[in-house]
Amino acid sequence: MSSIRTGSGKQGFASMDQAKQRDIASKGGQSVPAAKRSFAQDPALAAEAGRKGGQAVQASDRSFSRDRNLAAAAGRKGGQATHSKNARNQGESTS
Repeated sequence: MSSIRTGSGKQGFASMDQAKQRDIASKGGQSVPAAKRSFAQDPALAAEAGRKGGQAVQASDRSFSRDRNLAAAAGRKGGQATHSKNARNQGESTS
């Protein structure tokens, strides 16, 4: 026996309508209560995990360790994103 597929070629999750896909996908984020999300509750724990992840990669393979300008540009971009987000949030709270 051979299995021949017909139709659009989509199967499973891909064949569902977008509303049903969104509903299922959103449940993944809700599966752990906010109080149990350790990184959300403990920024120091998140920072430590990030350091460990960075140390797991050989220094020669870390792009920031090889390109200081790339690291500086990424830091500036992150700072700009944070500051613009804070400015937007302050504008919403005062209106």
